Amino acid sequence: MTKVKLCGLSRPCDIEYANEIKPDFIGFVFFEKSIRNVSFEKAHELRQNLADGITPVGVFVDEDIENVAKLLNNGTISIAQLHGNENNEYIANLRKLADYPIIQAFRIKSDEDIERANNSTADYILLDSGWGTGQTFDHSFIKGMKRDFFIAGGINADNIGGIIEKYRPFGADVSSAIETDGVKDKNKMRAFVDSVRKVK
Repeated sequence: MTKVKLCGLSRPCDIEYANEIKPDFIGFVFFEKSIRNVSFEKAHELRQNLADGITPVGVFVDEDIENVAKLLNNGTISIAQLHGNENNEYIANLRKLADYPIIQAFRIKSDEDIERANNSTADYILLDSGWGTGQTFDHSFIKGMKRDFFIAGGINADNIGGIIEKYRPFGADVSSAIETDGVKDKNKMRAFVDSVRKVK
């Protein structure tokens, strides 16, 4: 069954919603240019109230490796998701400081992007259209994927079922589509999770 990641949680009530809905993963965004940015301290505080069984992921864009490692090692997050220009050398250096899973995101615009994703040394791959654009990428490129992947970018409760049936992603990562007026909406969060989990 495809895993579900609800990304961009930033308020105590977002954590309460997640605890009730029970996605597989939730994401904290550590990127100052994002409207969903949270401080390291705020995320650590929110993490304390996250239910067992939900894995917290930290989303980073070219962050200092020591900062990423600290958040992994102090339990704020359990997985690092890399959305910038990080390469396999960055991943290797991060692993020396913190032995936790890594997701690497790729903006998919060509077959070359798919090839780069296949060659990543990260534990998981995320295929996206860009940074929080809410737009889909050309899913025909997925045919070149040779490993499990998360799908993101323009997915929502209405289209995710068909996407899962056709491409069978390891996980579905959503943020803007589960918001109303820029904040997380419990009903939309629940609808997305339900849409993913009803696909056999």
